[in-house]
Amino acid sequence: MAFLNSFNIVGSALTAERFRSDIILQNLANANTTSGPDGEPYRRRQVVFEERAMDFQTALRDEQKKLQSGGVRVTEIVENENPFIPVYDPSHPDANEEGYVMYPNVNTAEEVIDLMAAQRAYETNVTAFNIVKSLAQKALEIGK
Repeated sequence: MAFLNSFNIVGSALTAERFRSDIILQNLANANTTSGPDGEPYRRRQVVFEERAMDFQTALRDEQKKLQSGGVRVTEIVENENPFIPVYDPSHPDANEEGYVMYPNVNTAEEVIDLMAAQRAYETNVTAFNIVKSLAQKALEIGK
């Protein structure tokens, strides 16, 4: 049944949005981390999604192997190259010789907005999943 592939598509979107939420939460948790393992402040990370392409060759190969295609996947996590935020605090242990501490390039307001967007996308995909589930149940009831 071709419509059952919708479960895989929606499931991949749910997984991707959950991963995006995890990265956003890492950004928020490290918003004040001034020194990491490499000695530099934490850098903001973002997730890059990519459509799992369904071209003719892929569709033909997947039909032969009975694999599922379509949906979305995470291709990479990129670090934001914006400059760190200097804050004057000579008493801080990570302050440089001029008394400035370099804070991460994480904007908490932007992260909260991104988290809300990820949550909305997740909720939308749950709704789509429930619709596909309902469709499958109705299809099974036709056979009675």
